[in-house]
Amino acid sequence: MTNRVERIKTALETAFQPSLLEVDDESRRHARHAERNDVPVGETHYRVRMVAKAFAGQNRLARQRAVNEALAGEFSTGLHALSLTLSAPEETA
Repeated sequence: MTNRVERIKTALETAFQPSLLEVDDESRRHARHAERNDVPVGETHYRVRMVAKAFAGQNRLARQRAVNEALAGEFSTGLHALSLTLSAPEETA
């Protein structure tokens, strides 16, 4: 059984073939949030930084929608929030 970070990375690598992919589990910062909403603590909040050619010519909203679609299975099993920094290679310095 893989953890959610590994599943997120696999899904994003498959969908976008990124040149850079960082996925950080920030769930610990939201533990009190989970308690208030009767959501299990852990593997719910993530920060993703990704650079991929697939994002060339897309606006921010289109990029976010594409990532959310690629991770639909994770959202249906408890992924609650993503903080996304998405760019095309020519946009990075």
